[in-house]
Amino acid sequence: MSASDVLRELEWRGFVQQATPGLDAHLARGPVTAYCGFDPTAPSLQLGNLMPLMLLATLQRHGHRPIVLMGGGTGLIGDPSGKSSERPLLSKEQIRENVQRQRDQVARFLEFGAGKTAALLLDNAKWLVEQRLVDFLRDVGKHFTVNVMLQKESVQARMEAGLSYTEFSYMLLQAYDFLHLYRERQCTVQVAGSDQWGNITAGVDLIRRVENDEAHGLVAPLVTRASGQKFGKTESGAIYLDPAMTSPYKFYQFWINTDDRDVERFLKLFTPLSRDQIAELMAKQTKDPAARVAQTALATDVTTRAHGAEAAASAAAAAGVLFGDFDPRRAEPRVFEILAQEVPTTAVAREALTLVDAVVQAGLAKSKSEARRAIEQGGIYVNQQRADEITPADWIAGGNLLLRKGKKDFALLRAK
Repeated sequence: MSASDVLRELEWRGFVQQATPGLDAHLARGPVTAYCGFDPTAPSLQLGNLMPLMLLATLQRHGHRPIVLMGGGTGLIGDPSGKSSERPLLSKEQIRENVQRQRDQVARFLEFGAGKTAALLLDNAKWLVEQRLVDFLRDVGKHFTVNVMLQKESVQARMEAGLSYTEFSYMLLQAYDFLHLYRERQCTVQVAGSDQWGNITAGVDLIRRVENDEAHGLVAPLVTRASGQKFGKTESGAIYLDPAMTSPYKFYQFWINTDDRDVERFLKLFTPLSRDQIAELMAKQTKDPAARVAQTALATDVTTRAHGAEAAASAAAAAGVLFGDFDPRRAEPRVFEILAQEVPTTAVAREALTLVDAVVQAGLAKSKSEARRAIEQGGIYVNQQRADEITPADWIAGGNLLLRKGKKDFALLRAK
């Protein structure tokens, strides 16, 4: 696919909600450099940040150069877009730490290194923090009218609740980022989620006024779920890219539990799979929905990209042990390390441990009599096999024993 066809690809994948006039022709003239900014006011990116990352990755696959811009400078101010109230300002030290953690996360989704399309990772603190106020107001501020700024959606939404001059000025800083990248990196395209349209067009206008040249913006729709639940959220909270905040297992489970109504759309947005590959997966899905081959492909691809092949394989095996047909006796010890983080786990002395005692110690029954009734009724499983006693062979993978009561109450016993 040529660089000029990339907009069709972006449209097919669902990345295009709005674009500046002439973007298609601009892309057709040859490879461009495009950037997206990321807010470092949290230590980890969330799933919502994956959409613009994959948008940049799609541009890169088709011959364009992506820039990931970490907001080490703008993060000290705070973006009012999509916020109902002003957030607390973080310290410079906290912003720097967050930037470093997010650097490691985005590096998994783009190709860095050498070459014309190699991704760049920059921090706008390098040019914003040292900016002189009077010079900035003379060189940049004079090109903005308050009347126009007040019409921007991000400002309008905050007029009743209140908007400080600090956040009001954010638009100027983001516009200057675009101008700086245009001058230093020949960057002519900015991409983001739809809530950034006003900030992007401010930068496009600034480049036109100051440099008398063409620049463009493209925004993608905010991702929604067919169920109405907010994308990237679960009952336990947001899903993060940092494995210390969301384990690879929980990350994998989020994707494997994708609604059938969403899975094709998410394959287009969050994986690089081709049209033919996705069509083949969806044909298999239609033929045998219970097999969930599309969800498995989605979960495997995104988890591998975010956490590596080994973590994805272990997460899949752990999920298979609990909810699929993966035999726990074939699982490697690392799978039980994952399970120990996800199900109630108890350390026990395995010598002379009866199944009745095991069920009670694991918390699956309140008393021995309750445990015996559950065993007699066939409701207790050892390593996913119905059992009435424990044998030495049941201690697997270095001393682990998986118990289940009924369909979904799990516990893991680990030998002391």
